[in-house]
Amino acid sequence: MTYKFADQRDTALDLFCATPETLDAILSSLSPMAQRWIAAQEFNGNLGQAACFPDETGKNVGAVIGLGTEVTRRRSRFHLAAALSKLPKGTYSFANDIPLEAMEAEMLGCLMLGYSFDMYKSKPSKPVSVCVPDGVDADKVEVLATSEKMIRDLVNTPTADMSPIELEATVQTLAQEFGASFDVVRGEALLEQNFPMIHAVGRASDTAPRLLDLRWGDTGPKVTLVGKGICFDTGGLNLKPGGSMGLMKKDMGGAANTIGLAHAIMALNLPVQLRLLVPAAQNSVSGNSFRPGDVLTSRKGLTVEINNTDAEGRLVLADALAYACEDAPDLVVSMATLTGAARVAVGPDIAPFYATDDSLALALSAAASHVQDPVWRMPFHDPYETMIEPDIADLDNAPSGGFAGSITAALFLRRFVTETPTYVHFDIYSWAPTAAAGRSKGGFGQGYRSLLEVIADLAKS
Repeated sequence: MTYKFADQRDTALDLFCATPETLDAILSSLSPMAQRWIAAQEFNGNLGQAACFPDETGKNVGAVIGLGTEVTRRRSRFHLAAALSKLPKGTYSFANDIPLEAMEAEMLGCLMLGYSFDMYKSKPSKPVSVCVPDGVDADKVEVLATSEKMIRDLVNTPTADMSPIELEATVQTLAQEFGASFDVVRGEALLEQNFPMIHAVGRASDTAPRLLDLRWGDTGPKVTLVGKGICFDTGGLNLKPGGSMGLMKKDMGGAANTIGLAHAIMALNLPVQLRLLVPAAQNSVSGNSFRPGDVLTSRKGLTVEINNTDAEGRLVLADALAYACEDAPDLVVSMATLTGAARVAVGPDIAPFYATDDSLALALSAAASHVQDPVWRMPFHDPYETMIEPDIADLDNAPSGGFAGSITAALFLRRFVTETPTYVHFDIYSWAPTAAAGRSKGGFGQGYRSLLEVIADLAKS
């Protein structure tokens, strides 16, 4: 499905956007019949309300939607989508000024009303459609909608149909679409080419682990994205309980978000030298699973004591991050569904991030507000470094005690990044436990639109 704004502005139904303060002025511009219909539906401009109205012949000619007050709007996102979802299917054209900021994000929410995960359904849904209002970059919003659909589909697809094989095919297809180069290192070649921890995590699966490598662009700053691609996580020999394993098809959400971000960067033709690295594997159980108590030697040469095989994401990312830094990038970004501690700290809706550069962290926070993609900076708290240093190796992949789990994971990853590039790490959830306006229950993009704004600004400097 392609996400496009409607272009039949001449035949679309009029759509008025009202707040409690502007409703009277809007009603005065409509016919008496329309006013009576709207009043009969007890419409008062509150957030999320929607009411249709006919002309004198009884034909439906338009609708009015409620945007509420500034106070009520602060408690949600995608305010237009919240109301549009309650209108009958059809095409609508905005008939008055929209008293909202972040219109790019608002229109993305409108387009994403058309999303549902239909891979296994015989009858895909048909949403309302809208004509893009003046002043909105329709091409950019449509690119973002395509990226968002890509992320959601990747996360929502069960592992039987989204193993490292299918993830590789996705990145290869993306490379072909934009004329990017693509390389992959699979199976035993990971050992031969010095990616020992990616190999260790994935070797128990019948599907070989692999490192996917896409490159695009030859001018501008070097931007490298590294996404955790654990297509299913049983927990390994530290087997997860059944209730904790149910959502593990989404453990490649970091990869999905970096793939969606890479798509947006290339589709918008940003002047950067882009690299996308995805260590893809399944953390499975068999006779050759890596074990608690093992000590692994990483690509960087640092040794890692395995105290929990369920802390595997940081292992595959470590090898990929070390490899990324060998190319001397200007910015390295890792994204991963890494720790439950991050969910406890900020819940499922906020993307916590860590940054080695204060100005970039401020830029991310500002961009997040502008594009309605909430993020929150967490600290690289140096005094906790001792928590990731065990007795018999350089690093511990699962410090005991249970405190500061997201921070210690971020500190672990930072050990594999050289001091030269700016480094940003996102510990995301990439899953909506309940549906909301413009966002169905299930996989969704998180943090990547804020990153896109910052990368676009970096490309201009």
